[in-house]
This record gives sequence, structure tokens and C-alpha cells, in this order.
Amino acid sequence: MTLWVFGYASLLWNPGFAVAEAVPARLHGFRRSFCMYSIHHRGTEAQPGLVLALDPHEGEHCDGLALRAEAGTEAEALAYLRDRELVSSAYLEQTVPLALNDRRRVEAVAYVIDPHHVQYCDLPLEEQARLIARAHGGRGPNTEYLYNTAQHLEEMGVPDADLRWLVREVRALTAPG
Repeated sequence: MTLWVFGYASLLWNPGFAVAEAVPARLHGFRRSFCMYSIHHRGTEAQPGLVLALDPHEGEHCDGLALRAEAGTEAEALAYLRDRELVSSAYLEQTVPLALNDRRRVEAVAYVIDPHHVQYCDLPLEEQARLIARAHGGRGPNTEYLYNTAQHLEEMGVPDADLRWLVREVRALTAPG
């Protein structure tokens, strides 16, 4: 069994499993947005942070990486991802069709927000920046998550005006003095 995983946020810079191949890819019908309160990894219940999620939106797309797990490690990789991504059931594990930049088409596992879950949100950018600037969870500060994801998307040549704005605003909010 070949296991492909769609990375669109922290999986870009911290997949956590043995990756045999990483190929730029596009997922149609979804957008990447800070639409999930993080109460474990990048925030707490008392002071939630925000993490990016795939939010279904007709006519939109999300660019990221198709990550192929090393042969023989598929079951281990999937168990790791389920432990990491399904910690609060706000994500739904789905199999999605990806268009790879090298013209291949593959089916991949992706973690998509459940819009009916209590952790789903749709906040203005200003509120997103305030939450990200102050939140810290079990995997570290929410700012680290934002900065690493934005940097890796920039390096991939994937422009995201909202992330650029959030990086500038969060840096201003967290600047000393």
C-alpha cells in the first residue's frame, strides 16, 4: 500500500514520519485558513491558539506538498498522524484527490476541519493575530507555528497574503517595548 499525505501547514516543516518523496500538489475545493482553535498543541482551553485547517470551499484550492511515506512504514506513519492530528476530533481524516506538479494524480490522506466541531471558528484577521500572539501549547508557541508555516510556503513559492499580513501583525504585537 502506498501512503500519500497532504501537507498544507505544519506537515510541511515537521511531517514526523519517514518521507520518501515530497512533491508540490494542489487540492481543489478547499482553502487553508486559521479556522481551528488549538487547545492542545498551540494553545490551551483557557487560552486557545489557532491552527490552520482545510476548510471546504467550492471553487477554491490549497497548494501544499504530497508526502509519500517510505515503503514499509505506512502503518506506523498513519498511526502517528492519527495520534497527532485527531487528538480532539476537530479534524476529519479524509482521502482526497491531489494534482501533483509533475502531472501525476494521487489519492492522499488529509486532515479536514469538521465545521460542526466546537473548535471550528471563522475570525477576522485582527482577532487571529491577537490569539496567535499570546497562545502557547504542548508543542510550543503559536507564533512558531505561524512563522514556520509562512516561511515554508514562501520558500515553495506559494503566496498567501493573509499569512503575510498575520506574520507582520503578530511580530508587531509581540515586539518588546
